Amino acid sequence: MLITSDIQNLIDAAFAEDVLTGDPTTDVLIPPDLMGRAALVTRDSGVLAGIEVATAAFGRFDPSLRTKILTPDGSRVSPGDRLALVSGSVASILKAERTAVNFLQHLSGVASETRRYVDAVSGLHAKIVDTRKTTPGLRKLEKYAVTMGGAQNHRQNLADGILIKDNHIEAMALQGLNIGDVVKRANARASHTIKVEIEVDTIAQLEEVLDAGADLVLLDNMSTEQMRKAVEITDGRAVLEASGGITLQTVRAIAETGVDIISVGALTHSAPAMNVSLDMEIDG
Repeated sequence: MLITSDIQNLIDAAFAEDVLTGDPTTDVLIPPDLMGRAALVTRDSGVLAGIEVATAAFGRFDPSLRTKILTPDGSRVSPGDRLALVSGSVASILKAERTAVNFLQHLSGVASETRRYVDAVSGLHAKIVDTRKTTPGLRKLEKYAVTMGGAQNHRQNLADGILIKDNHIEAMALQGLNIGDVVKRANARASHTIKVEIEVDTIAQLEEVLDAGADLVLLDNMSTEQMRKAVEITDGRAVLEASGGITLQTVRAIAETGVDIISVGALTHSAPAMNVSLDMEIDG
């Protein structure tokens, strides 16, 4: 991925919270002229994401450090796989280690969890997508990691489309509008380049928003039986998205209903980190 200025700012912020006021452990133990090398190594199986961010972190902390990526993002990895090398000042490597590894293990965790969901619906029509339930400040990186895991991104931010949720609908009800009226108002006022998606939780609401011209319909916390009925009723008139409480244990059954999209917040808000470590090798 391209290490843009906003990602460099994230790296800087991470260093600011970790080494802003120094590292007395390294300073009292490691001579400033000691040179060495180290490898980033995974202890888990999964899908790699964030290796360029990790190596960029080393270079951001100390531009004299040299890095070499051995395994590209999107690769499946196994315990013991070497992911990248870093060489130069041992003190700099040690001071930058935690920040670099934090990015790598978190993003690889997101990619690995995503791949589990993608594999679970393999061979079926439905696509796995993420949500906006991301770590503040890390959305760009986490959504990138989702794509490395083989899924697709939903909206990057609120500007990416019209998604009318339950609270919007309740707010419109205060003005005397029913759910169909809400869709009609959105269609009338939206740019021609933006599609209108609306959340429903009953079949009756689905029928109403389809008649009103919704482009996409989010089926919120519906049972698989309701989803199957929704697919039958919709008959291709709108894109159907399943959402709410979806797990690895339920995702295939949901995909088998025939929905088009399955959005999973857990890809970003609950993915366990991949176990990654830095193995140090000191020049003799």
